[in-house]
Amino acid sequence: MMDAFAPIDVAGRPLANRIVMAPMTRSRAYGPGATATDLMATYYSQRASAGLIVTEGIQPSPVGQGYPDTPGLHAPEQVAAWRRVTDAVHCEGGVIFAQLMHTGRLSHPSLLPAGLSPVAPSPVAAKGQVFTHQGPMDFVTPRELDTDAITRTIADFADAARNAIAAGFDGVELHGANGYLIHQFLAPNTNQRTDDWGGDVTGRVRFGLEVAAAVAEAIGGHRTGFRISPGNPYNDIAEKDAADVENTYTTLVAKLGELNLAYLHMLEGVDRTLTARLRKTWPSTFILNPFTLPERTGPDALTLIQDGTADMIAFGALFLANPDLPARLAAQGPYNTPDPATFYGGDHHGYTDYPHL
Repeated sequence: MMDAFAPIDVAGRPLANRIVMAPMTRSRAYGPGATATDLMATYYSQRASAGLIVTEGIQPSPVGQGYPDTPGLHAPEQVAAWRRVTDAVHCEGGVIFAQLMHTGRLSHPSLLPAGLSPVAPSPVAAKGQVFTHQGPMDFVTPRELDTDAITRTIADFADAARNAIAAGFDGVELHGANGYLIHQFLAPNTNQRTDDWGGDVTGRVRFGLEVAAAVAEAIGGHRTGFRISPGNPYNDIAEKDAADVENTYTTLVAKLGELNLAYLHMLEGVDRTLTARLRKTWPSTFILNPFTLPERTGPDALTLIQDGTADMIAFGALFLANPDLPARLAAQGPYNTPDPATFYGGDHHGYTDYPHL
């Protein structure tokens, strides 16, 4: 039986415990040029007792931004600003990975530099609205990425990963979940291509695999994690066919496993059978953000480490309210209660990862 508070080796890096701070986008990059701030350094260093911190979503390129005031890792000033954050975390003994998140179609021209518009595998607009500095606006029809643009986008991820290491991060997590660009390539309703980047499962998993391969080549597989959310309907994703979902993600996970990545981070849907199947397929550290609706992920989730369902458990809202969460979990409380009035979204549960603090 595994102990949540025992050290764990992740791709050669010793971690103090098996408790992960989940990635939670905050829209607090108020520095010039979408740069990290001293407030962000304080926020992450306060939570450095996590075995692993995964940051808020960080855009790998200007066109990858989909929310106001989210940070980037595509410019020198962004690298320099993030160094203050990573230094603060490391001074407290923490380990921190940067989550690289390209939002794809989930953006708006008002959030992007002049002349840019949202991109996606296919010109299919998402239903709903996006938050902008001018208020909520309808999603627009994205520009379909051609083959050359896909190649450039993959290179953007690799360059951002190199920038993350230059900024002092211990590694990166590729956001292939929650309806963002990598997920848009995986899902049949957002990827309607008929070329080698779409169609059957082999085509739909290709983009995510090539991004992971390029990043692993750039910084090492031991510094690269990958996040998935099979069947997650968030952000107008439709993965409704259970057989296709199973085929897509078992194929993706098996192929990712050949890259010797640091970990797989799964945001779980209602089907724990698929969780068990992917856990068995994956060859290294398996991080789970468990499905706990209608409740948020709580202390009981640690039993999933004890019974071997996962190697590590990711907590979202509980980490926001309790910066010293590992110590409180070990002591079995007490816990501060997350205040839903202070953020939009929540604790992942297969549906959202956008707390507004």
